[in-house]
Amino acid sequence: MATLLDYATIITPNEILERSAIVVSDSSKISYVGPMESAPAVDGLHLDMRNRIVIPGLINIHVHGGYGITFGIADTLSEDLEGYSKWVVKNGVTGFLTTILAPDAKQLTELIKQYVELFNNELPGAEALGIHLEGPFLNVEKKGAQNPDWLHDPSIEEAEAYLQAGKGWIRQMTMAPELPGADEVASLFRRTGVVLAIAHSTAGYEVGREVFEGNWTHVTHTFNAQVGLHHRNPGMIGAILSSDEITAELIADLVHVHPCAMKVLVKCLGTDRVVLITDAMAGAGLPDGHYTLLGHDATVKDGKATLQDGTIAGSIATLNQCVRNMVQKVDVPLAEAVKMATLNPARAMGLANKVGSITVGKDANLAVIDENINVYLTMVKGKIVYNNL
Repeated sequence: MATLLDYATIITPNEILERSAIVVSDSSKISYVGPMESAPAVDGLHLDMRNRIVIPGLINIHVHGGYGITFGIADTLSEDLEGYSKWVVKNGVTGFLTTILAPDAKQLTELIKQYVELFNNELPGAEALGIHLEGPFLNVEKKGAQNPDWLHDPSIEEAEAYLQAGKGWIRQMTMAPELPGADEVASLFRRTGVVLAIAHSTAGYEVGREVFEGNWTHVTHTFNAQVGLHHRNPGMIGAILSSDEITAELIADLVHVHPCAMKVLVKCLGTDRVVLITDAMAGAGLPDGHYTLLGHDATVKDGKATLQDGTIAGSIATLNQCVRNMVQKVDVPLAEAVKMATLNPARAMGLANKVGSITVGKDANLAVIDENINVYLTMVKGKIVYNNL
């Protein structure tokens, strides 16, 4: 049954439409975007969007879990995926990558296989868009909250096993380029269409400039677990800020990165190449308490997740909160902040032909918000999966 959303303010890739309409077809695609007077007649559901803003569904390409759920727990994989899918739509998210790692190659390969089987089933809320492997080819010296026992140098045989198990579902691979064998493994991932991202790395400016002209096209959680900027030693951050091509993730939770640094990133890369993420862990959406992350115990207190030694252990932010922070703390216009959590991640992961913008022919993945980015309704492939109108 077709659906009409009218009297809406609509954020499209090119402009903000006022007093306009969206028609969602029987095939769950966007079939019309434009003036209400020109909208085709719809025999199905009519939704009055007065005083509301319709945006593309948010896309989180770097998240470890939330609402008590941690991705990668083998015994509860299916119920956790369904539970997360159902919960996260309350935050306007319509698609996500499961960010995972495991203690060894055998367990990680099996985990990938299990997720691939689950991805073939329809979820009750947000779509699983694929897998982000944050490791195991990371530098222990910049481990952050990663478990050092799970990290090691790149291996072609191991990479081939992951790719074979993934059957095209691995979208992103975060890897440190300075490790032995990294170039060969990166070339393998790149040839198969996987996006190479840099983080948890001791590489400096020169290596950064070199790899950004090669296989690495993306940055995982910019500023975190990377060599910082100094005026005589620009470091990896200098390579990122001076790049004309790279796309860069940003944890906009106001804990991982200071708003001033966030503003510098936006000024250097522009609003087309910054990708908002949460890097959230199980404590997101829940009260202060004790949780687990990557084999570690983590404590959430006063809006911050940490390991026992004080290391930041992911975030407890939601993606709509990150969009709000960009608007309210970094002075990014709403339409541009929304783009950083919709079209930009879709483009970075090669998914923009189907999702990421309110465009005729794309999947009807939508969120309805107010000017403070509170979420009132979420639609996935034309189906209303959250409604608080």
